[in-house]
Amino acid sequence: MANRGGRRDVLQTLDDRELLRRYRLDRAGIMFVVDLLRDAITSPTRRHNVITPEKKVIASLRYLATGKMQQCSSDDLGLSQSSVSRVITQTLTALSQPNIVTQFVSFPLDARTLHTHKRAFMDIAGLPGVVGVIDGTHVRIIAPSEDEAVFVNRKNFHSINVQIVFNAAWDSGYPCKPWLLTPYLQPRQGPQLNYNRAHKTTRAVVERGIGQLKRRFHVLHGEVRLRPEKVSKVIIACAILHNICKVRQIAEPLEDGDEDEDNDEDGGEEDIHIPQGNLAQRMLTEQVLRMGMVFDPPGYPE
Repeated sequence: MANRGGRRDVLQTLDDRELLRRYRLDRAGIMFVVDLLRDAITSPTRRHNVITPEKKVIASLRYLATGKMQQCSSDDLGLSQSSVSRVITQTLTALSQPNIVTQFVSFPLDARTLHTHKRAFMDIAGLPGVVGVIDGTHVRIIAPSEDEAVFVNRKNFHSINVQIVFNAAWDSGYPCKPWLLTPYLQPRQGPQLNYNRAHKTTRAVVERGIGQLKRRFHVLHGEVRLRPEKVSKVIIACAILHNICKVRQIAEPLEDGDEDEDNDEDGGEEDIHIPQGNLAQRMLTEQVLRMGMVFDPPGYPE
């Protein structure tokens, strides 16, 4: 059944299983996001056939799930291609506002939460004091018109290098720090080799987590045909929605998706957390832009 103006009301016509397949959230989850953004994306006009917040969120979720804007306009929503582009931009802007981001993406700083994370990581491979695991993943973009060379990565394609920290990773180019432990490059038999094995097992958390994130939101798999600043909003939106899915215990989509072009990430069940605040600043200052293991910085409470 379609509503007035030929726009399909998918919340009424599709069951939760189909909503999850198409939009990555069930009806309750979609309405949660709608209510979260309603004030920011409600059109001020009272004219006939205004696009509702529900339609805007649904179109945006479809884009993030598929990476194809034309899929949104052909999804019986009754929206033109220009309307789809406009509402996705509006929704992503609203979703990436600081007051929304900090509700769902944050680095834990309170003693109780840190202690919980330490215990969870300790149970994986026996490494003490770990509060998060960090890794990087490339999101491919079209060549931007400005500062094009800045976005060419070591694999010689244009991308945004996304730094991600997960709760309960490794690169020879970065040193070991009091708050960042990397493996031995040439470990000796005994404690050093045992440490490397525990490190590898623990850092698998972030590899599986990135894989799950990219399978849930296929927009992160292929080339995102937007300006870098808009791509950044896409990435933030996916992180927020991924955490919402985890909080609401929404399982990964069952159908097969596109293969990750980096081909170095598995799947997993861990939450995604992008580092915030002083810790992130120290990490960036030290140019730790790839992998490692986040430990308690000096001065953190036990």
